[in-house]
Amino acid sequence: MEKLKTALIDLQCEMVAQRNIVNPDNISWLQYDILYQLNKQKQILPSALSTTIGTSRTKLSKALKELKILDYICQYPNKLDGRELYTSITKKGKDLLDNISKKHNYLYETTLQSLSKEEQIKFEELANKVSNALKEKRVNTNE
Repeated sequence: MEKLKTALIDLQCEMVAQRNIVNPDNISWLQYDILYQLNKQKQILPSALSTTIGTSRTKLSKALKELKILDYICQYPNKLDGRELYTSITKKGKDLLDNISKKHNYLYETTLQSLSKEEQIKFEELANKVSNALKEKRVNTNE
């Protein structure tokens, strides 16, 4: 079990190091996660985004403000409730994600070269299983 724990910590450290390498504008991890989710969902209310990402509304609000200043996101009022702001990603935000994505190919290519086809399939299954379990626990804890 200790070897598994060490392997997970080592993998997490490498993923963080890779993330730092591909981040040209030094946006925070939270800001990256926000842009990534917005790119997938097109528009979302901050309350739903907070739950999806697993961060407090206060931290999210600060990160959204900074992203708006950088012109990576835009916000507009909900027509049914003007107090709520829909948030979406701008072209500049999409371009940033595209550039980061291109650099993520290094990680993908390294994985392809390091694992056999069978290992790639198994790794994908296991990584998704662990990611989904972590997400479910986080989301259920925040409810």
